[in-house]
Formats: sequence, structure tokens, C-alpha cells
Amino acid sequence: MGKDKNNKKVMGKDANGTFHLVNGKPSGIKKKEELDLLPTAPEDMEQYLAVTDKYAADEDVLAENIRVRHRNRIVLKGENSTKGKENRGESNKSDKQNKTEEQPTTEIEQLPGLLTRERFTELANYKDGITISLYFGTNPAGVEANEPFDIISFKSTLNTVEQMLLERDYNRGTIQNLLKPAHELIQDESFWKTMNQGLGIFIAEGFFKYIKMPVETVQKVVLESTFYVTPLIPLLTSNEYFYLLVMSKQTVKLFKADAFGMQHVAVELPQGVEDVQGVAETDSTTFRRSESGRRGNPAAIPGQSHGAGGGNPDGKERLATYFEAVDDLLWDKVFNKENAPLVLAGVEYEIPIYKSVCDYHNVWDKALTGSREHQETKSLYKDARALMEPYFMQRTTKALEQFGNRSATELTSSIVNDVVPAAYYGRVAQLFVCKGEHVWGTFDEMLSELQIHDSQQPESEDLIDNAVVRTLSTGGEVFLLDKEKMPVDGCLAALLRY
Repeated sequence: MGKDKNNKKVMGKDANGTFHLVNGKPSGIKKKEELDLLPTAPEDMEQYLAVTDKYAADEDVLAENIRVRHRNRIVLKGENSTKGKENRGESNKSDKQNKTEEQPTTEIEQLPGLLTRERFTELANYKDGITISLYFGTNPAGVEANEPFDIISFKSTLNTVEQMLLERDYNRGTIQNLLKPAHELIQDESFWKTMNQGLGIFIAEGFFKYIKMPVETVQKVVLESTFYVTPLIPLLTSNEYFYLLVMSKQTVKLFKADAFGMQHVAVELPQGVEDVQGVAETDSTTFRRSESGRRGNPAAIPGQSHGAGGGNPDGKERLATYFEAVDDLLWDKVFNKENAPLVLAGVEYEIPIYKSVCDYHNVWDKALTGSREHQETKSLYKDARALMEPYFMQRTTKALEQFGNRSATELTSSIVNDVVPAAYYGRVAQLFVCKGEHVWGTFDEMLSELQIHDSQQPESEDLIDNAVVRTLSTGGEVFLLDKEKMPVDGCLAALLRY
């Protein structure tokens, strides 16, 4: 072993000219020796001395600034290491920057168009570091020319989401993993051919669900720790539905409809006046019924019997016999256990004739007039749904009336600072929310401390959305209204239990 010009000890050289390490010094590379130390070739000697000066304080002492890892330490996937470092970007120690490794495939799940309270609550209570809620309008199925517009709108929405995540310091690898299922949907042609009026999408790490909404929705992109669910309020299942009977001299069809759509009811009915007459010829008393013997409303033609028997009936009497046969079958098959409204659709003079023989007690006071037998189902439903708007607004109308009647008392409020805590503590019986509105802030339920932010902050929560979820979870009702239909000039209002 010799010394260099600074009088430092260096390695001894063997017969082949290879230098061998003094115990305790950093090793070179290549072949392994005792104590896990390796010999150093002559051409690597200069590099060895430089490394020694940097990392060793003395022969057997490492420099104080050297951090030693245990030899059995497990290096986790994704942790910085020398191997392969030349192919990696600069590391970032934050959680949101380190989630860039390949993630397991996220299952894409479609939620039903109508939600139970349990399903709604499950979605509303989902919590993660970041959740993404997307809402935008779409074109109903069958409008092929409009499908590209839905895709373009969706792509634009995803670009908006990506930019929002970048502004929150998420790296592109993390963003790509989150939005991968959404980009897969862009390529799914069948997905875009079965659109409804709106689309809601809910994204988190390992989580991707969507709803094809049967109602129009305000376009929204919301990022926070929980999903934004207020626009889903109209999708909560209810018991409100009605029947529609389309009639003419040639045919009758029965439909069952709710707030979102309409389906044909398969009931075997006579099709046309002649069909009933043919049956009646085999038994002249089959459709004969006097006014006093009827189960339902009084006859529109007093003192007159309807049926195939009894002489030579005129056109109205034959039509009444036909409608009565239809009504008898509907009563037996459908209406004897029903209470939902029945809407009549037909030529104007036919409506009172059907009512005169109808046994059902809940015929809607307004009818769809005109020839409807060949009208396309979607168009027919649209007209019927508009006619029945007051029926579907009954609960809302009643709630607004109650709010108005108590507006001068302490049981109503439209002040956010009052309504939000009241919702958390189960005091809200009925909550009125203006569509598309947000109030950002935080509420400490234990300390009853409310803070409202001028704009969304990293720790902000949507207090209106939280109030909606809490009201429903404590048995209250929520009404999502257009601004002009709100009971007050504000973003929310509440009728309190106490």
C-alpha cells in the first residue's frame, strides 16, 4: 500500500496491477471481495480517490452527511432509486404526484336512471382525496346526426377537468389514470347511441359510474372530496304515475306513464266498433247496462241504455257500446285496484261519450284532443306529460304553500348560516334549492362552527350539496327549483320542524 501526494493512504497493488481496497473505504465496481468490497482496476483509480474524498472522513469512518440504508431494506415500487433514474422525471414527494404508476383497470358501471334513496345516499357519502362530478345535456337516442355533438361536448368537458386538476398540482400520470375510463367511453359507439336527456359521471381513484339521466341538467364540473349529487334529486324514485288511454272508432291503446317516460300496457281489448258489435251479436245482453246498474259516473245521456240490443242504434250509441266494452275489460284487468289518474286522448266528441260509460273514478279533468291513434309514442308522451305537469307538481306546490303560510314565523329561513346547521341537525322538513347554485365553505358539526368562503378553496365543501344530503338522510324533502320558482330570492330556503 502506498500514499498519494497529499499523504493519504491508497490501495495496494497486486502482481496484475490491480489496486485492492483498504478496509472501510468505499469500493469501486466489478468483482466482489470480502466484506462486500470490490477491487478497483488501475484505470478507475482516479474516480475511486474522488469518491473516497467525498464520502469518507477517515479510513474506517464515513462522512457525517452520508445516510446509510439497512442492507435488507425493501425498496417499494415507485420509490426513487439509481436504477433507471435516467429515464424518469424529477420526483415529487406529495401523494398526488406519486400516484403515477399503472393502476388496476377501473370497472365502468351504469347506475339506473331512477335512484332509490339508498343508492343516492351511497353515492353521496362516497369520500376520497378528490372526486370528479360531471353533468351535461345530451341528445336522446335515435338522433344519430347529434351523436358527434355529444362526443365533442364530452371531450371538451374532459379537457376542462384535466386543466382543473393540473391547477391543483396533480401530474399528468395521475390525471391519465383517473380519466382513462372516460376516454374509453369516447370510443364506445353503442354508448352514444343510447343517450337520454342528460349524463352524470362520477370519477374517483378506482371508481367510475355514470347515469343516463331522463331529465335535462345544468352543465357542471365539480371537484371536491365528495360527489356533487344535488342535480340527481329529480331522479329519486316516487309513486307518481298516470295512465293514458288513446281511443278512436278503430282502436284503443293503454299506456302507463311516470315523470320520465311511458310504456304500452299489454291488455287484450276490442279493436273497433265492429269488433264489439260482432261479439254482441252472439249475446245481445253482453254490453247492455242501464244507468242505474253502472258502477261509475252517471251517464252523459240521461235515461239511455247502451248496447247492441234494443233496436237500431245510431253512431254515438254504437260508439258508447264499444267504449263500455273497453272500459269493462280495463276495470277487470287494471283499474279495479288503481287510484292513479287516467288521461283520455281522442277526437273531441269522443271524450264525453267515453266518460259517460266509464266506471273508473279518477279520470283526469283535461284530455288530449285530436286524432292520436297514429301519433308516435315519444311525441304522445311529451304532450301527455305537459298536460300532467300540475299533477307532478302537487307535492312541490303544497310545500311552497306551507312555506308561504309560515314565512312570518321562525320556522322558515333562507339564510345559509341558519339553514346549513339546521340540515345537519335534522331540523329541516322541506328544503328548496335553486338549480346550479353553490355555497363553498366548511361546517364543524361537533363545534357548530360554519365558515363560508368567497370562492372554492382546497378545503372547501359545497354546503348546499351537504344540506341536501343531510335533509334526505333525516327524512326531509328536497325540491330542486328554477330561480323564478324559488319561494325567496336566494339560493336555498327551508321549512323547519322546530
